[in-house]
Amino acid sequence: MNERSDLSMATEDVLRVELEVFRREHRDLDEAIDALEERGTADPLTIRRLKKQKLNLKDKISLIEDRLLPDIIA
Repeated sequence: MNERSDLSMATEDVLRVELEVFRREHRDLDEAIDALEERGTADPLTIRRLKKQKLNLKDKISLIEDRLLPDIIA
């Protein structure tokens, strides 16, 4: 393999690891939000902030997925 291919593979590996980390964080936030809403004792501002973080993670996940699996029109 040439140097460019090695770099490309390393970048792809990093993206896959980041994707998994972001998915796990997204899932954890979802569970935390559900638990707070279920108890009914959470501050609405806190829940709103957590939902915003969750949405931000979803955007990051989408960007990484697009880089790993480009939408190729054949």
